[in-house]
Amino acid sequence: MPMHADDIVRLIKEGIPDAEVEIQDLAGDGDHYAATVISASFAGKSKIQQHQAVYGALGGRMGGVLHALKLTTMAQRP
Repeated sequence: MPMHADDIVRLIKEGIPDAEVEIQDLAGDGDHYAATVISASFAGKSKIQQHQAVYGALGGRMGGVLHALKLTTMAQRP
């Protein structure tokens, strides 16, 4: 069963409380999403560390109920 976009946003914000999260359903199937996550907590971290923080917030759902997530992360808006 696919995840709803609202659930993805909620999980990310629970794991990264100051995060701004924008979600887009890429295929309209509830299975392929793109997320932009902006958090001051990402400052000084590599992209890999930023993505690991988001995956950690999702609690192991990647590859299971959440099939695909294209991530864009940053510490502040450009």
